[in-house]
Order: sequence, then structure tokens, then C-alpha cells
Amino acid sequence: MSLRTAADASEPCDFPVARGKPVLIDFANSVIRREDLETTNAESAIARPRYSFATKLIKSLLSPEKKSTRRNVCRLISELKRRSDRPRVLVIGGGSEGQGMKALYADPDVKIFAFDIYSTPQVQFVADAHDIPIIDGYFDGVVVQAVLEHVLDPQRAADEIRRVLKPGGLVYAETPFMQQVHEGPYDFTRFTESGHRYLFRHFALIDSGASGGPGRQLMWAVDYFVRSVFRSRTAGKIAKLAFFWAVYFDAIIPADYAIDGASGVYFLGTKSDQAVGPDAIIAHYGGAQ
Repeated sequence: MSLRTAADASEPCDFPVARGKPVLIDFANSVIRREDLETTNAESAIARPRYSFATKLIKSLLSPEKKSTRRNVCRLISELKRRSDRPRVLVIGGGSEGQGMKALYADPDVKIFAFDIYSTPQVQFVADAHDIPIIDGYFDGVVVQAVLEHVLDPQRAADEIRRVLKPGGLVYAETPFMQQVHEGPYDFTRFTESGHRYLFRHFALIDSGASGGPGRQLMWAVDYFVRSVFRSRTAGKIAKLAFFWAVYFDAIIPADYAIDGASGVYFLGTKSDQAVGPDAIIAHYGGAQ
């Protein structure tokens, strides 16, 4: 992998290391602080919960793997292999394997590279998506799942994704639309399906839509409503468990209605020299209104 760092300009580098992985972050322009990561024991500036087996079981009931993600990942792999026998894919926010991404990680012909703002065995380096430390045109594909809500400037991150992709390279993104705040002060942005499409306006559309429907959104809303009324996260989780059935209604909700009330949205596209204009983005809307 070809990194783009200060070393390219013949400048000395003094990057910290987190659990054996280089931290390639411009701390002067990032919400991540150097002191959070500069010791070998540091893992993440964001608290990462540890789940017991029972908790994981409950989470699988409350948040079953999205069929749309599995379908989209299979299509992504197919498109990648049309372009290269050994495609290189960058996973942004790849500190852990994302939900529905198993087929991508398991494919022996796909070479996975990953980074996150914390160090795990799944990443090669620690970085900020605003400044991806990779040379131009290196990757055949980029996956960014449940990340863009956590960056201050999503357009800058989208531009960086485009920069590190080869001509005709692929991006697959999933981003929340109607979700409550998670990861506290590190949560910044939401996108409608049309807004998400415009974020990737320098990409030609292959497919887009809802990655989590109104049923999943209802379950989230009940959780946060109850926890707010009773000032209790536990009460919210109990209420969420009582509404676990709502997520299964997403399977029968038409795509146009799902877009308007989606928990999250997705975009699959190809790097393009043409940008989507304002008129085209209005015509793109595919909701039920």
C-alpha cells in the first residue's frame, strides 16, 4: 500500500503509534487529539462498549443484519471483479467488520485495506477520513459504512474517497438518515436519500435507496423517547426490546415509502468526470411524496 504522508515532501515524520499501528492524523485539523492516541495502551478517543454473549444475542434480535446490505455487497463484489481480477478495497471505519460485510471480507480475490480512528487488528493504520494518507488513484473500491455522520465535513471525506479511487472506481456508502445521536459529541450529520446522492455527485449512480427502513427507525425512536422520559438508558433498551417486531415490517414496506422514513440510506456508484447538477438531484427523488 502506498501511503501519502509528510515524508513525500522530504519532511521528518513523528507519528504516534497506537497498539502497534501508525497514527497518520493531522491533529491540528481533526477532532481526534494526539494525547488520546499517543500511548501504546490507547485504543480510541470514543468509548467502545464491550458486549457479553447475552447482550450480543439481544442486539442480533433488535438489529438483524440488513438484507439490503448483503445484496449490495454482493453487487459491489461483482462490479469490482468486472474491473480487476484482484481488486483493492479500502474500508473507512474498518476497526471492526461491518454488518453485512462478511462476503467482502471472505472473498479470496479481494484485498482489503482498512483504517479507523482507533487501532484494532483489522486496520493497517489509524487515520481521519478528512485526510486519507493514500496516494491518488490507488484503490478499486472504497466502503464507508456508518462513518460519514461522524465526520465534520462529509463533502471533504467524499472528495478524498474520489481522490484515492482509480478511474471508474467504486464507492459503497451507508449513512444514517433518521437516527438519534450516537457516540455523543462525535456525531454531526444526517442525510436524506437525495442529500446522500448529492454528496456523491461526482459519482455515476449504480444504485441507491434505504438501507434501514421505517420499522428500524421506529424502534430507535421508541428507545430514545422512553430513555428521555425516564432519564434511563436501561428503560430505553427495554422499550426497544418490546418493539423489536417493528424492524421486520421493513421487508414489506415499498421502496418509495421506505426512502421517506428510512433509518439509513445507501449509495453505490462509480467515480465519474461528470457531476450531478441541481436540476438532476431534484429529478432523482424517488420517494412516495
